[in-house]
Amino acid sequence: MSGLAWLLPALIILVGFRVIPIILSVRMSLYDWGMAGARAFVGLGNYAAVLRDPVFWQSLLNTGWYVLFEVPLILFISLFVAILLNQKIRGLGVYRTVYYLPVVTSIVAVSVVWRWILQPDRGLLNYILSWFHISGIRWLQDPRGLFQLIAGPSVHLPSTLRGPSIALLSLVMMGIWKGIGYSTIIFLTGLQNIDKSYYEAARIDGAGRGAMFRKITWPLISPTTYYVLIMSCISAFETFAQVWIMTGPPAGGPLSTTKVVMYYFYETSFELWRLGYGAAIAFFAFLIILALTILQRVFLERRVQYG
Repeated sequence: MSGLAWLLPALIILVGFRVIPIILSVRMSLYDWGMAGARAFVGLGNYAAVLRDPVFWQSLLNTGWYVLFEVPLILFISLFVAILLNQKIRGLGVYRTVYYLPVVTSIVAVSVVWRWILQPDRGLLNYILSWFHISGIRWLQDPRGLFQLIAGPSVHLPSTLRGPSIALLSLVMMGIWKGIGYSTIIFLTGLQNIDKSYYEAARIDGAGRGAMFRKITWPLISPTTYYVLIMSCISAFETFAQVWIMTGPPAGGPLSTTKVVMYYFYETSFELWRLGYGAAIAFFAFLIILALTILQRVFLERRVQYG
């Protein structure tokens, strides 16, 4: 009974700010719920409408491209940085502080700064690229797909195969810069938990750095990699603030190529005031994130070595 008393404050917060809002959101999704609480029961009508909505499917495709490009790069870069920071080098504390600063910086402040960096005329990135005679890149205003650019104008690709737009890739670039600090510190913790005796034994046997990484480091940080993968996927799927701040007005452009699911939910609910329809979009997003997490658990957890 005393244990329950200690858990009660956390349970109250969890139920009050998590469970009850989810239940109310599901209830709201069953209504044509408009501004000022005007509503009419429509059952599963909102869900059927979402499935027929081309804008929803386009936002889902944009989200998929965002996740597909951001998550692997975050995994690779953060692991690489963690390995570097795990070495005995001078000024290590300074480096660890610098790479983690973006994580604790407000996403709003970061988005405003990156919007300036990516300005086509006065932006810092285009200024640096001009040193290499590269100019005219409209990072946040270019709707052309990456694969379409690679294929060339003579090859016509369907919209689903044109790839992420340059504008969406600009958001990916900012998301990677903002997110690698958190993943790096998780990887660094995993690396520091590896018993150094494994490496000493491998050196005695004549193993090189590549072999030690493949046979020792990679298997022993597989639980860490699995965790970072799941959390990065969830975080990338919930991207919203940078889209709203960096691509407007109107946000989600150009040509809706950066309109991700979470922004479409916000636009529908709080700009068009279709709260019931927005709740249905949010529930579909929840189901997709849940399905991705379950798939990763089914197909990847068996490869994780906990011992």
